Amino acid sequence: MQVEFKPAAREEFLALERHLQVYFKSHLEKLSQMPPRRHLRFGMPHNVEDVTRQARLVFDVKEETLFVIHCFATHKEYEKWYKSFR
Repeated sequence: MQVEFKPAAREEFLALERHLQVYFKSHLEKLSQMPPRRHLRFGMPHNVEDVTRQARLVFDVKEETLFVIHCFATHKEYEKWYKSFR
């Protein structure tokens, strides 16, 4: 499965600290090998992966491509984005 970043996700990924980028890359490799696990609520068509205790990766899977939607460094950023859909 190939991985593609949406433009906003690419900017968020590049703005992360170097050690977080390494964690995100390893999770993307894992996700490309295994199907996604956790789906978001409220009818959102996205999946989420916990990268660290705080960092989150939001993505979609369509056919043989994993599209990265957002890369959040902190849970606070993720929670603000997530609550905007309620």
